[in-house]
Amino acid sequence: MRIFRILTSKELKGYFLSPFGWVVLAFVTIMQGISLSTAMKGFRDTPVKDSLVYVTFHTPLFWFYFLFIFPLITMRLFAEEEKNGTLETLLTAPVRSWQVVFSKYAAAMIFYTILWLPALIQFKMFDWVTGLPPAWTPAALGGTFTVLMLMGAAFTAVGCLASALTSSQIIAGILTVGLLVIQYFLGYVTVIWGESFAGAPFFHYISSQQHLHYFASGLFDSRPVVYYLTTTLFLLFLTFQVVDYRRWRR
Repeated sequence: MRIFRILTSKELKGYFLSPFGWVVLAFVTIMQGISLSTAMKGFRDTPVKDSLVYVTFHTPLFWFYFLFIFPLITMRLFAEEEKNGTLETLLTAPVRSWQVVFSKYAAAMIFYTILWLPALIQFKMFDWVTGLPPAWTPAALGGTFTVLMLMGAAFTAVGCLASALTSSQIIAGILTVGLLVIQYFLGYVTVIWGESFAGAPFFHYISSQQHLHYFASGLFDSRPVVYYLTTTLFLLFLTFQVVDYRRWRR
């Protein structure tokens, strides 16, 4: 565990000791602030039956910046080290392949979690600034951030695998966002083709939009939890196989 902590700490420093990590943090904070402001404007203009949390995370703007978070925080994990030749040095050191993979993944997930702390503060500021009761329930707020963590776990694993497959950060980023966009649009298959075909339940099961809809409404469903966690473990296993193959190929 000591080696794992050292490697994770090293990766975290890569986010916070470079301008890039702070730029990503500022980008997410600004975009989330715009989403919240847009939702509050909608509340002012017309009556809305849904909570402020629900409306904030159901704008097209949210999905636009949300899907682009993952290539930004993962594309350098393996690709940069492969390009610079430092991955070869790391893999010849007395560390295990799983320690390398999970330390990079853990650092990316910690950074991803930190990205949402300003958003949580923004919602809390609603009470402080307006002096009004919150326009949401604790279940809606907790459910939303729960599903954001679940989706983040799986989508970060997608980025780790993409970064492990190439030595180009640009290709890793394009591959990551391409896979996530495909997964996003698969959630609209039942909207386009209806519910009458045999595969409709499967597309409901993998629909991130539907998962966010339920959790942001304060409804807990164990099926998305199983889906995202098993997907995460499977993708990390594939990443481990890719990295381990590179290790023994050298």
